[in-house]
Amino acid sequence: MARTRPGRTNRRQNREQAAAEAAGLHQLPWGQLTYVDRPIDPLDEEGVQKVHDAAMRVLEDIGIEFLNDEAVEILRKAGCTVGSNGQNIRFDRDWIMAQTARAPSSFTITPRNPAREIEWGNGKAAFGMVASPPNSMDLVGGRRVGNRKDYQDLLRLSQSFNCINFNGGYPVEPIDIHASIRHLDAIYDLLTLTDKVLHAYSLGPERVEDAMEMVRIGAGLTHEEFEAKPRMFTNINSSSPLKHDWPMLDGAMRLARRNQPVIIAPFTLAGAMAPVTIVGSVVQQIAEALAAVALLQEIRPGVPVVMGAFTSNVDMKSGSPAFGTPEYMRAMQISGQMARFYGLPWRGSNANASNAPDGQAVWESQNSLFSVLSGHCNVIFHAAGWVEGGLSASFEKVVIDCEMIQQWMYYNRPVKVDEGELAVDAIREVGPNGHFFGCQHTQDRYREAFYNPFLSDWRNFEAWVEAGAQSSHERAHHLYKQILRDYEAPPIDEAIREELQAFMAKRKEEGGAKTDF
Repeated sequence: MARTRPGRTNRRQNREQAAAEAAGLHQLPWGQLTYVDRPIDPLDEEGVQKVHDAAMRVLEDIGIEFLNDEAVEILRKAGCTVGSNGQNIRFDRDWIMAQTARAPSSFTITPRNPAREIEWGNGKAAFGMVASPPNSMDLVGGRRVGNRKDYQDLLRLSQSFNCINFNGGYPVEPIDIHASIRHLDAIYDLLTLTDKVLHAYSLGPERVEDAMEMVRIGAGLTHEEFEAKPRMFTNINSSSPLKHDWPMLDGAMRLARRNQPVIIAPFTLAGAMAPVTIVGSVVQQIAEALAAVALLQEIRPGVPVVMGAFTSNVDMKSGSPAFGTPEYMRAMQISGQMARFYGLPWRGSNANASNAPDGQAVWESQNSLFSVLSGHCNVIFHAAGWVEGGLSASFEKVVIDCEMIQQWMYYNRPVKVDEGELAVDAIREVGPNGHFFGCQHTQDRYREAFYNPFLSDWRNFEAWVEAGAQSSHERAHHLYKQILRDYEAPPIDEAIREELQAFMAKRKEEGGAKTDF
């Protein structure tokens, strides 16, 4: 089957970059953030050992409920203790550690466009679009139920921003497509409107199997080529406290058998589904995650897995989740420290609880980004567009978040130290009575000397007023509209498109995924 040639890929990326620049979108080149500073480690060595020992005690003495008979049988045969209810599994800590050691500390995922390959681990970060909210919103249209048009437009934004490395799910749920066939249309859009790494939801066998087949077809691969290396991934959440449910385990096991990565991300809200103490919540989070890691390594030793972390706190007055809080920040940094202890890549999130892309959304998101990046997170979910505690995707927030992400990427450039950077000759030339605007050192460097934002407005007050006095929210609105006008779909071989469409038609005729039981 024909595939896109590398030369065409490079020319297309140059056109995308030129179109973005014409829209005022001053982007950094496509790529990943590579950490240059040491991570923040809140715990000392004794603290790490205490957290580890506590997580092992949970696994040994309390156990984790596996609500999937197939998973229970696999763990029983591996020597784990199955409780009288047939679902509670207790684990030997040495076995857990041996299983965890089988998993790679880093790996690459290659989508249908090999130029968009990304690495998870190895001192790198990958940023993903907001995933799974039921609503979308923008400044003009307000808040509305998720629909396919907004879904497709958010995918177009994802494709247009170089700092977005993958799609972690549907950036908004296209609720106007029937649930039985939604996954078929949604994955088709993911494969044709973007060429980046994508995710499949573990929500029943049909959806998972269809997703893997469509990704295989979309990349023009044989079954053997698909399974030879990671091409896509899934993310599963435990049902905290201390449970893994049937569909999530089913999907994870299906991907693991075909060598596709699985993120295990417990959703542990301190004071609600986890202990009220942050360290206690992290202990529970680790136990839930490692139990699933061990299962998947038993199914396919060496399959790529990621330790997920989504520990935050609740508002004790209302019970509502809170994000971007001081507690969330420390929980993320501790989670990163523990993931390094276990030798696993780590997933965090850019989250906030604001109901609009306002000041609260920005400071809570910046807190979230600081915590996951200072903790050396490898996979950052919901990096762009999340508001309302994950219940809405904001078009303007996508732009705002991408501005912040780019600044973090720029901040993480290696610091160069040579004679030109030290600038002693320039200091001598200017002396105590001159200025640096006109010296040759500045003239040689001014075009690339500093970060150039696409959203910030640095004009003085009078110039800002004369230009319309637009807030950052308003500027983000106009910019996202311009990006959509300039969007060009990534090329896909017509034979592949036709094969995808034929597969979709067949599966729709068969009824898609079961929704009525």
